[in-house]
Amino acid sequence: GRSSDVSSGINAEYGYFFFGESLTSYFRNVFVGEDYLNKLANYHRFISYWLYLGGFIAFVLSLQKKKYMVQFTLFGWTHIVLLCCVVQSHLIIQNCFEGLYWLLYPASMVICNDIMAYFFGFFFGKTPLIKLSPKKTWEGFIGGFFATMVFGVIVSKTMYQFKHLICPVEFDGSSLVISNCDPGYVFNQQTFNLPVGIQGALSLFGISWTSVSLRPIHFHGAVMAMFASLIAPFGGFFASGFKRAFKLKDFGDLIPGHGGVIDRMDCQFLMGTFVFVYYFSFIKSVSVNSVLQIIYGMSTESQVELFKTLGDHLSSRGLPLP
Repeated sequence: GRSSDVSSGINAEYGYFFFGESLTSYFRNVFVGEDYLNKLANYHRFISYWLYLGGFIAFVLSLQKKKYMVQFTLFGWTHIVLLCCVVQSHLIIQNCFEGLYWLLYPASMVICNDIMAYFFGFFFGKTPLIKLSPKKTWEGFIGGFFATMVFGVIVSKTMYQFKHLICPVEFDGSSLVISNCDPGYVFNQQTFNLPVGIQGALSLFGISWTSVSLRPIHFHGAVMAMFASLIAPFGGFFASGFKRAFKLKDFGDLIPGHGGVIDRMDCQFLMGTFVFVYYFSFIKSVSVNSVLQIIYGMSTESQVELFKTLGDHLSSRGLPLP
């Protein structure tokens, strides 16, 4: 009925919003020279907000007596699906744009943990872990954790050697390309001074280290491996509870013996969202391309003023202008 049409409209609006977010973030220079496209990019969020408000108002106007519960239930489910699927899928796409490493590495951690938890649980499992999944055991959970930590070190050391995995994508004017980037701080060897307390503790064992040399990605990889082992499985537990509530064995039957795509992705969505938040909180640095995307959205007058200001700044530091 009308409520179903309104829900479909809200779904379409969310799709437009997140698709537009990707376009305006990574393809901004496409809009240069096209005035109407540039304005559409500048006011994209404002337009999206009013489209959503239009859907919200349409929903309120479609409410019918004796159908309130059904309509509000449908409205609630629409937003839950959008939050759990559409929003998290968008965040995973953002991870891909920053480099395939940020998709493949965390995804491999979840897959490894899933396999090794099953392996340890099958051969050594005796203690039930959670009632939602009777076959899950503490032995499998703990064994999967240690196996994933070891696997994470090996995979990380292998993957960061390939530039096409660690470099972000850029738009060269006609298509998306993987930039020939400098791996940067995260993937290069760094020397870190050890705190005095740790130096003192090591000295008790005859170790006189004052610093260590490692790549920061090893630390970040360990954090992601820990999340994949300890937190991401709760996405699977949530999916198990959801299926039990609706008396479903699997979400689909596309993969024989494994169910549907969502059955394989229940932990990946949680992992992808964490990687997005973690990357943009602790790893992401300002790149020339990201600054250019902002500059392309400025007026011609502002671009000229920026050019002059930057030139004066470089001249004051004694640096020659190109």
